[in-house]
Amino acid sequence: MAASGSPRRPLWPRQCWWTVFAFTALSAWGAADGLTWILETAPTWIGLVILARIWQRLPLPPFVATILVVHALILATGGHWTYERVPFGYWMRDVLDLERNAFDRLGHVFQGITPALLVREFLLRTTELRGRWLPWVCISMALAFSALYELFEWFTVILLDTSAEAFLGTQGDPFDAQADMLCAFIGSSVAMLLTRALRSQPSPRAS
Repeated sequence: MAASGSPRRPLWPRQCWWTVFAFTALSAWGAADGLTWILETAPTWIGLVILARIWQRLPLPPFVATILVVHALILATGGHWTYERVPFGYWMRDVLDLERNAFDRLGHVFQGITPALLVREFLLRTTELRGRWLPWVCISMALAFSALYELFEWFTVILLDTSAEAFLGTQGDPFDAQADMLCAFIGSSVAMLLTRALRSQPSPRAS
């Protein structure tokens, strides 16, 4: 029982992080490609460590934390099957009449949503930036992150040769990187529209 007068730690975030930890760890069981699983889930493990260290000082709003959880589950799912083999992606392909497994596109949409929301939280807490420029800066940073990730994928395949082709996941599309960045742009734009529609209040500035 918490001591009298001491702040009680919120249970909700702890449940979310344990869910992410368990789901991601279990996704290694029977993974289609071990190297791909490591590469795809590495951001989740890094994120869990960082958030565990800063959460008490800089807690995230429930909406942003939920987005992080969903993104982590997408990464674990893609790591387990590899993105071009995820069953839900085949369903998306058939329903939307696409030419390829579309699950990686969903992942890149969230690759725009998540950085945009995290950058927004950081700027609201540490700067005086507000108004119409805030969403544009967040979208730009999300696009920069998307471009850096595409470079990371490229360098990884060069270093590891054909053993990392499943991680690249182009599925024969010569414009895969450009399409991924477009998805990130769409995701980050939707994230900024959502924050405006929800009339989310600025987070308290860090002391």
